[in-house]
Amino acid sequence: MPELSDDELLEALGVEDEIAKTSTHSPREERIIAGFEEIQRFVERYGHVPQHGENNDIFERLYAVRLDRLRALEECRTLLAPLDYQGLLSAPEIAPVDQVESMDDDELLAQLGATGSSGITELRHVRPRSEVRASEEIAKREKCEDFDGFRPMFEQVEREIKSGLRQTRPFGKDASVNIGNFFILRGQLVYVAEKGGEFPAPNGDTDARLRVIYSNGTESNILLRSLQRALYKDEAGRRVTEPVRGPLFSETWDEGDIESGTIYVLRSLSNHPFVAQHRELIHKIGVTGGKVETRIANASHDATYLLADVEVVATYKLAGINRTKLEGILHRIFASAQLDLTIHDRFGNPVRPKEWFLVPLRVIDEAVSRIRDGSITNVVYDPKTASLVGGHQ
Repeated sequence: MPELSDDELLEALGVEDEIAKTSTHSPREERIIAGFEEIQRFVERYGHVPQHGENNDIFERLYAVRLDRLRALEECRTLLAPLDYQGLLSAPEIAPVDQVESMDDDELLAQLGATGSSGITELRHVRPRSEVRASEEIAKREKCEDFDGFRPMFEQVEREIKSGLRQTRPFGKDASVNIGNFFILRGQLVYVAEKGGEFPAPNGDTDARLRVIYSNGTESNILLRSLQRALYKDEAGRRVTEPVRGPLFSETWDEGDIESGTIYVLRSLSNHPFVAQHRELIHKIGVTGGKVETRIANASHDATYLLADVEVVATYKLAGINRTKLEGILHRIFASAQLDLTIHDRFGNPVRPKEWFLVPLRVIDEAVSRIRDGSITNVVYDPKTASLVGGHQ
C-alpha cells in the first residue's frame, strides 16, 4: 500500500482540511471586543441596553458610557459589526449626557471613589446613588400625630400573623406596593396609608409619593421606589399577606402551594328548546382535579353534558381544599335552582343530568368569592330574587 500524504490521509478519514485560525487583533482591539461583550451580556441578562442616570447601578452607567463611545468611533463600529447580533451599534443614539456621564470608565470610577487596578466587574463597596437616597429617605421619620388611629390595626395584624391568618413572604416574589399593604422592614411593621399621584421616574418607570406608618409610632413621606429598594436590600424584608379566614382558595399561585383542582362553570350548546331559550342562565357547576379540557372532551357523547358540546365560561383554581366537600357546598347553595330536565341517552334510556342550575354567572362568581373569604356559611340561592341570601340556623 502506497504511503499517503497528510492531505490524502485526512481526506480518507473524512476530516476537512482547515487551517487553525489565530487571532489577528491587536491588544487594544481585544480590549474593545471584550468590553463590547460585557455590554452584550448585560443586555442578555436584563433585556435592555444600559442607560445613563444616577438612579441606575454603577455598572449600567459605565456600560452606557462605553456603548456611547463605541457607537461614536467608526473604527470600533467596523471592528464590532460582525459581532453585533443584538443591533446595539445601529440603535438610536442615546440622548446627550452631562460631563460626569461622558467620562470614560477609569475617570468615572475615580469620581465614584473606586480607583484601582481591578477590572470594572470587580468593583466593590460602591453604592448606587439611588440606593443611598433610598436609605436616607427611610431614615427620615417623624412622629405620627394620629398614630392612635392606626395602633389597633397594627395590633390586629400582629395577632393575625401569630395565629396564621396572615403570612409573611419574601418581598422579591411580589414587588407591588399599594395603599393598605403591610410590610416588615428592618424588623418593624410598616403600613402604606396614602399614595399620591404617579409620575415618571428618571429611569422611565413610574413612581409615587407615599405616606408610610411604622409600628413604633413614626411615619415618613417616601417614594414608592425608595420603599421597594429598602425592602429588596433588607434580607429579612417581608410582605404581609391578606388574612385567609376561610379555606385556602386562590386564583393566583405562590411557590409551595399545592393545587387541589379547579371549579369549572360550563354553558351548554345544546339545541334542546328549553336549553336554547335559557342558554345564558343554565350553567353546569363542577369541580375536577384534572384538566377541564380533558373532562369535557367527549361532551357531545355524554348525557352528563346534555349530549352536546359545551363552552367554559369560568374557572377558579383551588389549593389545599377537599374537592368533594367543596362541590357539595356549591350544589347545596344552588339546590333550589337545579335544572329539572330529562333527556335520552344514545341507548334510549331517560337521564336526568345533575350539576346543571338555572343561575346567573354573576351569582356563581359571588358564591366563589364568599367561599374564598369564608362568608358562605348558611348562605343559599333565592331563585325569586336571583341572589344569595342568609340561611336559617
